[in-house]
Amino acid sequence: MAARARPPDDISPLEFFTAWIPAMVSQDDERRRRRGDTTARLVFVLHEIEVEAVAYTLEIEAGSVRGREGRAEQPDLEIQVDVATWRALNRGELSAPEALLKRRLRMSGNLVLALKLHVILG
Repeated sequence: MAARARPPDDISPLEFFTAWIPAMVSQDDERRRRRGDTTARLVFVLHEIEVEAVAYTLEIEAGSVRGREGRAEQPDLEIQVDVATWRALNRGELSAPEALLKRRLRMSGNLVLALKLHVILG
């Protein structure tokens, strides 16, 4: 699988989830092959100090990934993270297992799907 592309450090969460991730994932033939027939709704809830949390949904179906602002009903996996941790994860300064152990990232739902995130999203 190709090395994971890194988003610009100043990318907004809205642009990341609705444009950047879908574009990067669709351009990676190996990742699309490994994703296979996975169908899932992932909800990412980003928290910021003194700002209401914002949710973004990634819908994976038929080899494609679509992103939108808002929370999907009955997501398969929900990931909660603060914006600073989300940026550190995107920069590669922090791994998801580290963030979980440090309680900077929380997941609920299908945790087997969580193990496949690196295949789905990079």
